[in-house]
Amino acid sequence: MAGNSFGALFKITTFGESHGAALGVVIDGCPAGVPILRDNIQAALNRRRPGIQDGVLNVAVTARSEPDTVEILSGVFEDKSTGTPIALVIRNTSQNSKDYGNLQYVFRPGHGDFTYQQKYGVRDYRGGGRASGRETAARVAAGAVAQSVLKHFLGNDISVVAYTKRAAGISGNSVDFSVIEKNSLRAADLEAAALMEREVQRLRQDGDSAGGVVECCVSGVPAGLGEPVFDKLDAVLAQALLSIGAVKGIEFGLGFDFADKTGSTANDEMYVRENQADFKTNNAGGILAGISTGNDIVFRIAVKPVPSIYKKQKTVAYNENGFEDTDLEIEGRHDVCLCPRIVPVVEAMTWLVLTDMYLRQKSIK
Repeated sequence: MAGNSFGALFKITTFGESHGAALGVVIDGCPAGVPILRDNIQAALNRRRPGIQDGVLNVAVTARSEPDTVEILSGVFEDKSTGTPIALVIRNTSQNSKDYGNLQYVFRPGHGDFTYQQKYGVRDYRGGGRASGRETAARVAAGAVAQSVLKHFLGNDISVVAYTKRAAGISGNSVDFSVIEKNSLRAADLEAAALMEREVQRLRQDGDSAGGVVECCVSGVPAGLGEPVFDKLDAVLAQALLSIGAVKGIEFGLGFDFADKTGSTANDEMYVRENQADFKTNNAGGILAGISTGNDIVFRIAVKPVPSIYKKQKTVAYNENGFEDTDLEIEGRHDVCLCPRIVPVVEAMTWLVLTDMYLRQKSIK
């Protein structure tokens, strides 16, 4: 099974399945001497964790509660990177595999069951196996290391902040980073968050699910990151973000609204400010010709509704004689809206891309 590694100079390889013994990641290319604190990695993983937090069940997410305790197996000595591969492992402890026994020979609509079976001729049907969103725990752990690397070289001015822009058909109108962790949807607009939570709770009671949009703003990125033409910064970010299971689309800056603009209204005009070249607007979202401009990098991803719903669905079962129509009612513990849990994954993948691009730029200058 190829396709489990990502990055050029700062390269990660993730491993593990939803109901296997453990998940993990091997990071190759981390420079020596970077402070790597287990507590920072654990804090990032805690933000991704599903289930009950502080005694309260998040209305949007699954009740499966994994501690996600990270172990550093190699590559770090006395809280500093040694320059050798960093191996991180996260043990699974809350698997209820019996909930998936009825899915051994049935394809769940909206999941990768059918495509994995067609590709490999065998699949781990317990919780989606390798295709489960649980795989993203390894990415978040790696992203925390990448964040430490980039801040080590560029300082604390660089920041990556993602939040739920839209969920269950309700959009936020304002952006206040200080409220993102104060609501269960991780929205940047508290008024909209209350409406989102109400609609998500209604969908939970109805046995259904919701999609949404996650927006990300990256500040403090120096101009010049990106490797045209095939490794443009936005192209590699798109690959990283579209590799997240539920993500179905991405746009930068004005995105698809560019289609209705003219050149005179779309271009970011330039001027001199404090003896430096600057931009009057940021319609491009901080990237031109695949290279960072120094402005904030802004993008949005579309997140599909959770395919595991508690409504009866039509699907296909299979056996040695072929396929047959059947009905499916899914059991188990599942999210209602993935947006709040995807937020830290989006941030992690962004840190990974930026760190890799920074090291690539550093290698040629």
